Parts: sequence; structure tokens; C-alpha cells
Amino acid sequence: MTDCSALASTPTRSSDAHTSVGSGLSATAILLIEIALAAGGFGIGTGEFVIMGLLPEVATTYGVSVPQAGHVISSYALGVVLGAPIIAALGAKLPRKTLLLILMGIFALGNFASALAPGFLSFTVLRFITGLPHGAYFGVAALVASSMAPPHRRVRAVGRVMLGLTIATLVGTPIATFLGQLMDWRAAFLLVAAIGALTVALIAIYLPKDRVVEGASMLRELSAFGRVQVWLSMAVAAVGFGGMFAIFSYIAKTVTDTAGMPASMVAVVLALFGIGMNVGNIVGSRLADYSLNGTIGGMLAFNVALMAVFSLTAHHPVMLCICVFLTGCGFAACPAVQTRIMDVAAEAKTLAAATIHSAFNLANALGAWLGGIVIAAGYGYGATGYVGSALSALGLVVFAISVALEKKSLAD
Repeated sequence: MTDCSALASTPTRSSDAHTSVGSGLSATAILLIEIALAAGGFGIGTGEFVIMGLLPEVATTYGVSVPQAGHVISSYALGVVLGAPIIAALGAKLPRKTLLLILMGIFALGNFASALAPGFLSFTVLRFITGLPHGAYFGVAALVASSMAPPHRRVRAVGRVMLGLTIATLVGTPIATFLGQLMDWRAAFLLVAAIGALTVALIAIYLPKDRVVEGASMLRELSAFGRVQVWLSMAVAAVGFGGMFAIFSYIAKTVTDTAGMPASMVAVVLALFGIGMNVGNIVGSRLADYSLNGTIGGMLAFNVALMAVFSLTAHHPVMLCICVFLTGCGFAACPAVQTRIMDVAAEAKTLAAATIHSAFNLANALGAWLGGIVIAAGYGYGATGYVGSALSALGLVVFAISVALEKKSLAD
């Protein structure tokens, strides 16, 4: 392991509370670090989504209904929402390498314990605990990745770390789900725990040591909540990206009930969504390095139109497949939003970078809730696209306000 604490060259702003991993590393060393960080994202993504395909098995094991078993999903999400800001603030004086090792260690142990949970209550509590490091890990990993990249390639570096999450939706979750159904659902969580343990080893080996500079503190991190732009960025994430989850949460029934496709096509449509997320992550990261605000605003506007088309054509199998793929591509703005909040947070980057993932989880809850209301009102599963379009439009308005205030502040 290389001690790079003395490296002074860093593309991040001077207000950053930690020394950068630095630009003195070779391209190979940086690649290995990014792979290590992405491995953690792969594990987190697999662990978060695999439970959705294994709820019937979990319900049978613990003798509860499937809707009751679904409470473990909410428990994990609550852990993400609460854990991100709390851990980021408490870990303000820790080196980022140390914090990443602790976070991934908790994640690995949480999944291992989840696989051994004797009762439904203990399993639910363990899923909450396992969700705590989720947002903080992605936030700190994004900061490390961006610190190693030149200014014009920062978002691509963040995107490569988040690629672990998007690949998980396409590869990790299906494999873990299949393993859980073939053997026992507990095997899926043991697999996720193993990925977490592997990530701990990779980070320990490849990520150089860093140190916290003088002045880093919990109060400095909490100062992020005193910045209007941080709140506006979180609002853009919580509202503007709720549409993706409004559609995705009910996509299985949309495929079978609205488009009239066989149940066997649900897996194909989900794969299209996963492919779209990966394409969006790669393309969006490159676009954002040229225009950060243009990518965020452009993708929100794109989603307004796309999700309306989704509702209008959901009954048509081919159009449904195209729209689902393009909805997945909407992930293109996520690395850009992650980078923007790190920029506007000034010296409180760690807390802001972590808390944006709380906002994304709120988007998940908001989209699914509003989509359910529309369906319950009798408008059908295809109408979730209209919910998504409205949320994207609202997110675009919030983003426009954010940019306008930013320009006014610079002019003053």
C-alpha cells in the first residue's frame, strides 16, 4: 500500500476536508482503486434489490404474508435515509480509507447476520442496520474517485464507481436471486456478504492512505445543511427522479396486464431497464464532464416527454420495451447530480455526497407511493408514466430555480 498523504496535487477544491488520493498514482493504480470501489457498489446494489425477488421465500420461512415481508425493504431504505447523514457527520475526522473499510465491514457483517437471522423481527432489524452504510459508502467513494481525476473527467470517475451499482441490476441481482431460489434465500445474502468482504480486502490493498486536514469536524460537515444549494440539489434528486421508480415499481404488472405480454417477458423487460441504466451511466458521465448543468436539466426535460410517451404507448409491447430501456437511460443524470452536490457543499463534501443517496431513496418511496395512488384510483398501471412525467417536470422547475440562484450569487 502506498502512503500518498503527502501528495498535494488534487483536482478538488481547496476547501475539501481531506487530502486527495492524488494525481501521483499511475493509471493502473487508479483503475484498481476504481474497481475496488465499484465492487462495493456492486455488492450494495445486489443486496438492495435481491430481496425483491425473494420475498415469497422469506415470507414462507418466517410464516408471514408477502406484504408483511415487504417491510424489510422499507426497513433497509429507512437505514439508508438515516444512515447517510449521521455516519457522514460522525466520520468527519476519519480518513476516507478508514471510513470506507468500516462502512463496507458493517455492510458485509450485516448481510452475513441477515442470512442467519432466526426470526422475522431480527431479520427486519438487521436489514435496517445493513442499510445504514449504503449512502455514506457511495458518497465517500465518489469523493475518492473524483479526487483522482483531472477536472474535466471528474464525473466519468464518479460514473465508473457507480457502474458497480448499475451492473448489479443487470448481473448481480439476477444471479443472487437465482441462487436464492435454487438453494435457499439465505444463500443470496451470504453471497452479498462475500462480495462485501472482498471489497474490504480490495480497498485495504489498493486504496492509498489519506489523512484528515486540520479543521475537519462534525460541525463543518453539518454546515452543508445551511446551504440552500445543497437542499435544492437534494430536492432535485428526491422529486425529479421519483418518476423512474414510479414506473419501475410496477413494471411487472404493466408488462402483463397493460401490454398483455406473457409473464416470461418480465425478466426481459427488467434486463432492458438494467441495460439502459448502464448505458445512461456511461454516456451521461461523459456528457456531464462537458456540461454538468446541461446534462441534469436535459435529462429531466427528456424524462418529462419520455414518461408521458410511456403512458400513451404502454399497451404496445414494442413501445413499452423501448420506453423502459430509455427510462433506465435516465440514470444518466445521477453521476452529474452526485458531482453537483459535492461542488455546492464547499467544505462539507462528505455529508452532502452521502446525503444525496438519502434523497434518491426518498425518490424511490415517493415514486412508488404516487404510482400506487394512481393505480388504486383506477387509471391503470400504464398511468405511472404520467406520475413520472409530473415528478420530472417538478424536478426540472426546482433545478431551474437552483441554477438561477447560483447565477445570481455569482453575479453579486
